[in-house]
Amino acid sequence: MSLMAMLALIISSTLVYSAPLIFTSIGGTFSERAGVVNVGLEGIMGMGAFASVVFNLTFADTLGAATPWLGLLAGAIVGLLFSLLHAVATVTLRADHIISGTVINLMAPALGVFLIKVLYGKGQTAPIAQDFGYASVPGLSKIPLLGQLFFEKTSGPAWLAILVAIVSWYIIFKTKFGLRLRSVGENPQAADTLGLNVARLRYSGVMISGLLGGVGGAVVAQSISLNYSASTIVGQGFMAMAAMIFGRWNPIGALFASLFFGLSQSLAVIGAQLPGLNNIPSIWLQIAPYILTIVVLVVLLW
Repeated sequence: MSLMAMLALIISSTLVYSAPLIFTSIGGTFSERAGVVNVGLEGIMGMGAFASVVFNLTFADTLGAATPWLGLLAGAIVGLLFSLLHAVATVTLRADHIISGTVINLMAPALGVFLIKVLYGKGQTAPIAQDFGYASVPGLSKIPLLGQLFFEKTSGPAWLAILVAIVSWYIIFKTKFGLRLRSVGENPQAADTLGLNVARLRYSGVMISGLLGGVGGAVVAQSISLNYSASTIVGQGFMAMAAMIFGRWNPIGALFASLFFGLSQSLAVIGAQLPGLNNIPSIWLQIAPYILTIVVLVVLLW
């Protein structure tokens, strides 16, 4: 394998595995900036994956190639609705954030599998008919060198996620809404004294996290697993939280941290094709992303 082909494979695979982490970690950033810890991102991703797969299986014959993109919308809506449970528990009822998020993480997989059995009579769905796959960006794929590496056979959701990261950074740090959101998270008493609706802003942050977490789950289901089962989301939500912390609760920082974790995940899949990694037992490459997640959290939270 030539150097260019090897680099193109690593980059395209990294973008595929990074996309759901980027969406979800940025969603978690909005919630954290509002002062609500959303530990339930794993469960929200699971429900987003469930909704997108059901939507895909139902409408693929009608909508064709547009199905996975509209499946993102379905995942976003269900993720947003599911995040309302966390918002009501933590903001209105003042429940412990960790306990509420843990309940969501425990409830979501069981609920998803139960609904799949009700709808399809078995514990997992059939493979979806329309998935994201790989695509080339018109025009940009013709750029010498860079086009082959970044814009040829690349991931559409990944580039959408990068755009969302940039827009989210602008919203959080350059708009009135972002300033108010950060003030509520940093000093809710002072924000309340200034006349800000603390509860409404916190609901907004949690709901945005649910929307983006649902999109992240939908990307996993429609570009990686290609179906829904209890093991569709296996730790990606916690990796997204680690990326959010590694990125210092900044969308751009979360973006680069997600790319790092996405690279570690992708190497477990493509490692056998890469010189130097093909001699490493596959089990070590498969557990590497989870070990890195633990190491990053221990170092940053020490």
